[in-house]
Amino acid sequence: MDSVTQAALGAAVAGMIAGKKASPKVLLAGAMIGTVPDLDVLVDYGDPVSDMVKHRGFSHSLFVLFPLSFLLTLCWQRWRTSSFTFGHLWFLIAACLITHPILDAFTAYGTQLFWPLPMPVSVASIFIIDPLYTLPLLIVLIASLIWRDRMARLCRAGLIVSSLYLAWSVVAMQWIDHRVEKQLAGTALEGRPVFLTPTPFNTVLWRIVVLGDDHYWEGLSSLLDETGEVTFIAKPRGEWPVQVDKPTTLQSLETFTHQFVRYEVQEDQLIATDLRLGMVDYLPFRFVFASKTSETDWQLQPPVQLDRPAVRIKHLPSLWLRLLGNQDIDADLCHVSEGCQTAAVHPPA
Repeated sequence: MDSVTQAALGAAVAGMIAGKKASPKVLLAGAMIGTVPDLDVLVDYGDPVSDMVKHRGFSHSLFVLFPLSFLLTLCWQRWRTSSFTFGHLWFLIAACLITHPILDAFTAYGTQLFWPLPMPVSVASIFIIDPLYTLPLLIVLIASLIWRDRMARLCRAGLIVSSLYLAWSVVAMQWIDHRVEKQLAGTALEGRPVFLTPTPFNTVLWRIVVLGDDHYWEGLSSLLDETGEVTFIAKPRGEWPVQVDKPTTLQSLETFTHQFVRYEVQEDQLIATDLRLGMVDYLPFRFVFASKTSETDWQLQPPVQLDRPAVRIKHLPSLWLRLLGNQDIDADLCHVSEGCQTAAVHPPA
């Protein structure tokens, strides 16, 4: 999640656990501790693919954060005067640290909660920025600064509301998953890998990606749709040139994305795109892995991340209408940039 959300979560957790000892200083400390795991963005792993794949790695691991919470508690008790007992302070710090990666695990990007074990966790039920999750936390934090005698109770109330919304996102995801599974039953895409994720800033409109052999199928489904049928758009997956061995960085990208990768050639550059993050052709994680030297030959190169495509504001009203259940604009949404099919198609029977 974004830094504002993580800071608000850390502050609310600190205020709730502090109880009668809650104060503005405690909220500030909780906000700061809650953002500590994201300091791994300062680590340079050598290339943009490794930076993406290894982000939310060691600094988000429960095996690292638990010992770190003890270390921070010892340091605080040694160098600062505190009215908290060691156990109470440790619980507060540990909770602020650990709720950060747990929340991140609900996003499409996922989290390596059990690093160094290769067991990434990604529920993908909430977008990386969702105001409906963040606003309850911000509101209660502002209110707690006004009514300080109710600070702990207000923080608890905000956490309950935001947690209920997080639980709702999982329910909504299961609803969409059932809808997609029912539609794909009996088709050539039955049993194929499916990726679901909410579109930006909501849990009503969902993006669906289904991997076929040579194509992937992308569609939108809103909880407000009158019919549960999803209109899918078929797009080529592309392929890696068979005469070129895949570099280690590309293999790590494929593992990280669970093979949800598209290959394409643009201006003699071989580009691999993460299909999970973004929407339609607004896919931000695109990397050049090789350049064409002749009609059939390719030269591998260190991966370079391409600039992210600009979001066109004029398409936002269409997304809003789609969220409200207008299924007639699915094909139009696909045409927001070049490369989309010219007609909507359904999975072949």
